[in-house]
Amino acid sequence: MFPYFIMLIFCGIPLFFMELSFGQFASQGCLGVWRISPMFKGVGYGMMVVSTYIGIYYNVVICIAFYYFFSSMTHVLPWAYCNNPWNTHDCAGVLDASNLTNGSRPAALPSNLSHLLNHSLQRTSPSEEYWRLYVLKLSDDIGNFGEVRLPLLGCLGVSWLVVFLCLIRGVKSSGKVVYFTATFPYVVLTILFVRGVTLEGAFDGIMYYLTPQWDKILEAKVWGDAASQIFYSLGCAWGGLITMASYNKFHNNCYRDSVIISITNCATSVYAGFVIFSILGFMANHLGVDVSRVADHGPGLAFVAYPEALTLLPISPLWSLLFFFMLILLGLGTQFCLLETLVTAIVDEVGNEWILQKKTYVTLGVAVAGFLLGIPLTSQAGIYWLLLMDNYAASFSLVVISCIMCVAIMYIYGHRNYFQDIQMMLGFPPPLFFQICWRFVSPAIIFLQAQVHRRLPQNPLHFGSLPERNHDPPTPPSPARTYGPQVRVREVPRPHPCSAAGPLGWDYPFRNCQSLALSSARLLADSDAGGPETRQWEPGP
Repeated sequence: MFPYFIMLIFCGIPLFFMELSFGQFASQGCLGVWRISPMFKGVGYGMMVVSTYIGIYYNVVICIAFYYFFSSMTHVLPWAYCNNPWNTHDCAGVLDASNLTNGSRPAALPSNLSHLLNHSLQRTSPSEEYWRLYVLKLSDDIGNFGEVRLPLLGCLGVSWLVVFLCLIRGVKSSGKVVYFTATFPYVVLTILFVRGVTLEGAFDGIMYYLTPQWDKILEAKVWGDAASQIFYSLGCAWGGLITMASYNKFHNNCYRDSVIISITNCATSVYAGFVIFSILGFMANHLGVDVSRVADHGPGLAFVAYPEALTLLPISPLWSLLFFFMLILLGLGTQFCLLETLVTAIVDEVGNEWILQKKTYVTLGVAVAGFLLGIPLTSQAGIYWLLLMDNYAASFSLVVISCIMCVAIMYIYGHRNYFQDIQMMLGFPPPLFFQICWRFVSPAIIFLQAQVHRRLPQNPLHFGSLPERNHDPPTPPSPARTYGPQVRVREVPRPHPCSAAGPLGWDYPFRNCQSLALSSARLLADSDAGGPETRQWEPGP
């Protein structure tokens, strides 16, 4: 957590305040604000490109959460057992047929059997096979698209329809919705937290989450991951903060807002980590293994490890419904901001009376385009392309955009001009700490991080593999298979604290910490929003 909090203090909060004040003063979206220095308008286009990429694949993740939400509306979760047509002979689940009839909790594993099965790398959990072989029907190669998964395509249409309906009147309508999508997840988190900490083994999971690995503190990759996480978490360099702030009143105290939102956003991420790891600790205790063996990261956390842990709880469909409903709300809060960023940038750039009156049609056009571009990601090879977009479109690019933005505002537009603008807007200049960070500390840290990133070895992405599917009916499970561990046994790196598990880098749920920050910015803009025509201030030439 140490690198994370250092990056938060010296980069995250200062840049968050810079973007809010920038958008609020200019009352323009991520393109219009660059009237202060037209030669850097490409930074605004870069923000649009990043938001476009993220918006395309982000809604695919939301549609998968919708799919799991609908699949949870049953008496028995479909990923609880190995007796389904899609399961292979290597499937090993904790729950057996007797548990299906009497609902009793399975006994803890015998130590020798647990030891034996923990070293069998060929065994897979029912939740992993459900994820790969049924939900995704994963192809064997990134170039083999196979068929479009119609259930996922339908859920993708539902998610885009929800986003469009919530944005049909711009921030006037979405702001009201975000009052629910940004606050109700706290209710779900608290319910899951109370349930989690009362489970046996929860303390072990929480201690694993809180125990630092000091031997990695000097590794450049750790600091790079912390920087990327901060930018993704707070929504810096996406254009969303500038867009939402542009709807604020001109004299709104965005300094106060930036500090409160940044701290609350990251505190929520840490709180979510307790929720996740208390359940994973219970699962590890149930299986008789170390927490590190069940603490997955990436898609394996949100759609394999955590759903697997939920099957061990009484009334597991209820907890599954709550968990995926929370993921949907968190995702929608961010998706609203991404779509509004693109729509506002287009409307501001065209700027004529017709497009101002027909903004709803622009929103519809962007939503339809996003849906069509997301269709390949619902194919059998879609998850490969999604991981590519997530790792290369919204990580290092955010660092580069933020660095150029700092230089353009502080050294091209001029730090004195910008400080005077803030004093005119807020009634006081930015605090000395922020002035120093904007001019020296933040750009230096970002530039250094960029140089280190260039020199780090770039390992190819790897999604993992499963044994070839055997289409023969599954054989009756042996005792070893019946009581085997529910997750594939593998050592994984300790997830980053803000990801609550470990960013969608695939450290969601709570790489999507940015949902809170962007949604909170929308809440601040809601009461004063009246469409682009209400913006009343532009920077001087």
